[in-house]
Amino acid sequence: MHKPGDFVREQVTAARERVDRVAGSVAGTVAGTVAESTAVTSSVGDFIRQQRNAARVSLRELARAAGVSNPYLSQVERGLRKPSAEILAAIARGLSISAETLYEHAGILDRRAGTADTVAAIRADTALSERHKAVLLELYETYVREHRAAAPPPPPTPASPQAVPDVPSTKESA
Repeated sequence: MHKPGDFVREQVTAARERVDRVAGSVAGTVAGTVAESTAVTSSVGDFIRQQRNAARVSLRELARAAGVSNPYLSQVERGLRKPSAEILAAIARGLSISAETLYEHAGILDRRAGTADTVAAIRADTALSERHKAVLLELYETYVREHRAAAPPPPPTPASPQAVPDVPSTKESA
């Protein structure tokens, strides 16, 4: 028979162990989410830096054009800050690229359908305005979707060859 104090001690110990297990599980989940968020933030920062360097725009000039502080933009490029959609749109205007491109790199929008090379080629074409690029990408995505919908489904691949059973002939052999 348990003493009341021993029973309470056992219950408290069991509760602490459960809390520790749950806390460990939550900590693992949060760490994974933070790692994913950091990877996306770093990716968009790297992309912004590449675009800024390609356009031969200084950090200070882009910060002024986007209406953000120089240190903030530097932190975005280094992956230390995750910019909002509004800030990304302002940075895109400062770089003369589409905001959609930055949204995709930041993980806000899903990538368009089609091959990445075709989409990248349309976006990289300097002879096209942002409006023309958007229209071409929309058309391209529509054609890709229609082609996929019209394509016949791939033939099923059997896991193992099945033997065709012999069917008795209705004609008798003489």
